[in-house]
Amino acid sequence: MKGTILVIEDNEQNLYLVRFILERSGYEVFAAMDGESGIETAASIRPDLILLDIQLPGMDGHAVARTLRQNDELADTPIVAVTSYAMPGDREKTIEAGCNGYIEKPIDPNTFMTQVEKHLPAHTKGT
Repeated sequence: MKGTILVIEDNEQNLYLVRFILERSGYEVFAAMDGESGIETAASIRPDLILLDIQLPGMDGHAVARTLRQNDELADTPIVAVTSYAMPGDREKTIEAGCNGYIEKPIDPNTFMTQVEKHLPAHTKGT
């Protein structure tokens, strides 16, 4: 395996597609369907990267990112928002919340891995 990626996504179809692309590319994928379980999973597995939906039930992705940034063990873990929020200011709001990057939905399966791997630590990209 190249590395470990946590996907926090409540839509099962989106989760299936993202998981399929990541696993096909050699990554170990963990999933959480809401913010609270995503925070717990991140703390227990300490992934190399977190892909975070912003529109989650209960705790939204902005709150999740802020909470993850308060955990010393996860403070340097890259977080990339994967979201359909594409209005002016949405990208800036996700970065201010603690995300390192922003990928708009619907994702493009042909370019998704390139977008994701820009945010992965160098040691996870080797084959």
